[in-house]
Amino acid sequence: MKTVSIKEANSRLSALVRAAENGETITLTRNGTPVAEIKPVKRKSFAIDWDAGEAFLKKHGVDRVVSWISPDFDDPLPEDFLITPLPADFDRPKKRRGKK
Repeated sequence: MKTVSIKEANSRLSALVRAAENGETITLTRNGTPVAEIKPVKRKSFAIDWDAGEAFLKKHGVDRVVSWISPDFDDPLPEDFLITPLPADFDRPKKRRGKK
């Protein structure tokens, strides 16, 4: 671990950040007293574990996620699609049955 004064860090910030990217932790001091650290950020892995997902689905009785896709799924939408008015009750909450 390196110790650097704030004054020195001000002039060498790029080099200190590069050192942190390489796994080093740098302690910044003011008048010899530690006040802050520059340290590497732990990056999260966003890898998808497909096997675990498949095992989870099978455990819960799901054979396949998508059973059928319409042949025209990716056909262009009609020209008037975006200007067609919405139904009058579009923004009204739906009534629940069986609960009061």
